[in-house]
Amino acid sequence: MSSLEERDGVAAPGSSSAGMGVGAVGAAVEAVAGVAAMQEEVGIRREGPEPDPDEPPKKRVRVPDGESGKLEERLYSVLCCTVCIDLPKASVYQCSNGHLMCAGCFIHLLADSRLKEEQATCPNCRCEISKNLCCRNLAVEKAVSELPTECAYCTKQFPRSSLERHQKEDCQDRVTQCKYKRIGCPWKGPFQELPAHESECSHPTKTGTELMGILGDMDQSHRRDMQLYNSIFGLLCYEKIGFTDKLVALLHPEVQFRPYRTDDFITRLYYETPRFTVLNQTWVLKARVNDSERNPNLSCKRTLSFQLILKSKVNSALECSFLLLKGPYDDVRIKPVIHHHSFCNDANETEYVPLPISDSVECNKLLAAKNINLRLFIFQVQK
Repeated sequence: MSSLEERDGVAAPGSSSAGMGVGAVGAAVEAVAGVAAMQEEVGIRREGPEPDPDEPPKKRVRVPDGESGKLEERLYSVLCCTVCIDLPKASVYQCSNGHLMCAGCFIHLLADSRLKEEQATCPNCRCEISKNLCCRNLAVEKAVSELPTECAYCTKQFPRSSLERHQKEDCQDRVTQCKYKRIGCPWKGPFQELPAHESECSHPTKTGTELMGILGDMDQSHRRDMQLYNSIFGLLCYEKIGFTDKLVALLHPEVQFRPYRTDDFITRLYYETPRFTVLNQTWVLKARVNDSERNPNLSCKRTLSFQLILKSKVNSALECSFLLLKGPYDDVRIKPVIHHHSFCNDANETEYVPLPISDSVECNKLLAAKNINLRLFIFQVQK
């Protein structure tokens, strides 16, 4: 009987082979459970605590030589900027020995060298760097644009070249605002929740009195913007208008457009243009960094301020309005601001007024440039 059962491949319930089968199944179940527990534990460790939204993003660490890792991580350590140890987001520059620098760090190094009156050097090999000595590495820029990166909203992987479009247009988790924000709705949330919110938003049912208060604040902001443009158009109607083209070439080291240093023990950098003629009068522009701060190279926040000086002698007060705009070949962003001053022999120079640039990055562009072309408009106010 037992031989027949063995021949048919079926073990008797009480046989030793049946006991071995049950034991094998139990061991397999325990092994699967153990693997699941390990995976769960690894998953918990991998997820970790939820990141603090206010905490600045941590920079990745270079992969040490000899350690294996993902191709992306190895490429990251090869293509990252030598200064900030981060992947470049725009242009990539390289020194004569091939060390890579992102555009922001490259401009910052050139600006620092200008402030310290030193030759800019590569942080790796200490060779000289400048806009003439360094060139862009288009192959690295293309390679970086194809590396994957996470979307800040849905955490999915996308090539860097298509990430911006995904986060602005396609991502269902991107932060968006209610279409009724123009009448005061403060809601912000994921794009996928927008239809549900707008269907229940209470702002369309507000009374006219409530809406008038909201629209009044909006009109006030709009009036401030329009006042600036109307003032500019009004000034263009004046009888006497003077402007200069390529006026402020403050950093040109070859001709007369060069930086100057004060005679203090710790010299300070300032700029001055050659004399120019506008409205039959002779003028000069001066500029300084961080209001002549002692060590502006140690500050991350940098500003430029300028002063207009009348060099001619006048018989009567010359009331003028003036503004600076970017030149025809610069990419710096300047928001026009109109200034007013009454020039006379006793008050022939204005106070230093800030150059209306958006941030320190724009200031570094000006400091790092060999030539800065700004356009000055002067309007004589008729009495």
